[in-house]
Amino acid sequence: MTGATTFEGRTRRARAIARALAKLLPDAKIALRYGSHWELVVAVVLSAQCTDKKVNEVTARLFKKYRKLDDYITTDQHKFEQDIRETGFFRAKTKNILAAARILKERFGGRVPCSMEELLTLPGVARKTANVILGNACGVIAGIAVDTHVKRFAQKFDLSDSRDPKRIERDLMALLPRAEWRTITYRLIDYGRHFCPARKHDCATHPLTKLYPRAGTIWPKAR
Repeated sequence: MTGATTFEGRTRRARAIARALAKLLPDAKIALRYGSHWELVVAVVLSAQCTDKKVNEVTARLFKKYRKLDDYITTDQHKFEQDIRETGFFRAKTKNILAAARILKERFGGRVPCSMEELLTLPGVARKTANVILGNACGVIAGIAVDTHVKRFAQKFDLSDSRDPKRIERDLMALLPRAEWRTITYRLIDYGRHFCPARKHDCATHPLTKLYPRAGTIWPKAR
């Protein structure tokens, strides 16, 4: 497949990549562990600038200690900071999570809303976070969650000219049918983890490089 940079060329390449990933990583899914919609919100907020593996280690303890939404509302802020310290940026994350818990209680009757507009009113929830919550908690596909793996892949395989996650999301949404939006995020994440990490390496023989050989020489920054 050629390295066409026209919209039509990118569309063909994106859809060929999606088909190849469906065969290569058919079971790719969210790696975060959670037991309720609220726990998903907490886990996704904690995952900012932190690996899913570390978040799962922290939430394994956290979700045993804080079992209900009210537990987050009544907890001491300093104690909660220590509970999530290992995820990094723990003060900001604490502030956002505890404020989000209060908002859910006061405005939404203790339930996680299932609309993009409402989710974006929660502290710590941006569009990427909201897409993850909507897709996994509500079964609502409103867009494509663009994390560092997806961002790097879009640049490496020339699917977007931008480094801005919102613009990359719009570009990918235009290239791929809606049916692909939810799964493509997790397949691209798993591809980055298992085949093509951010550090420079020889990726000439990677499964998707044959679809766009130039990808073997492009090394975009992860962030």
